[in-house]
Amino acid sequence: MGPIGSIPYETIGVAVFALTGALVAARKGMDPFGFALLAIVTGVGGGTLRDLLIGTRPVFWVGDPSDVLVCIVVAGAVFLLGPARVAALDGGRRGRMLLWADALGLALFAVVGTNRALMAGVPPLSAVALGTVTATFGGITRDILAGTTPLVLRKEIYVTAAALGAAVMVGLRTLGLEAIAPVAGFGAAFSLRTLAILRGWSLPVFPKRDGEA
Repeated sequence: MGPIGSIPYETIGVAVFALTGALVAARKGMDPFGFALLAIVTGVGGGTLRDLLIGTRPVFWVGDPSDVLVCIVVAGAVFLLGPARVAALDGGRRGRMLLWADALGLALFAVVGTNRALMAGVPPLSAVALGTVTATFGGITRDILAGTTPLVLRKEIYVTAAALGAAVMVGLRTLGLEAIAPVAGFGAAFSLRTLAILRGWSLPVFPKRDGEA
């Protein structure tokens, strides 16, 4: 996958996911360190786990710390906006910026992670799994650190959207359609997540046992 202009796709995904981390920090009323921490773990967490699993050394942000700097800049910008402006963007009827930024980051990282895995020579099914991990692990870490139930543990269509995007990309590349694979994978992941947000789609849940919290 190439860059958009001079900005790599992965950096765009890092910035978008860092924004979600900063927005969660704002909702929780954290200090600047908390903003930076959540932005960084959300922005680079999924890619870090991916690189560790496929044996990439050094991990992408260790070899080039520019993505960490992007996270810090995004966190600082959100903090400096102040509570009123952040609330106007992320609250009320037009808000939900956190959900939409997360959906965008999810779709971007699904295809970026899958592409990185395929370039490392892993089998197609493993590439789908690694693309899904790249797209979701940062958000999981963010929510755990913020004391929020991760989306993957709710009935949200979240991991499913990432897996769909990764699978579409792998399938099209297998068919030799490499030129459209990233766009189609991104579109599939983002579209499913968008429909889930707008229409309230969710996965079926297993009924709780009597007496369970």
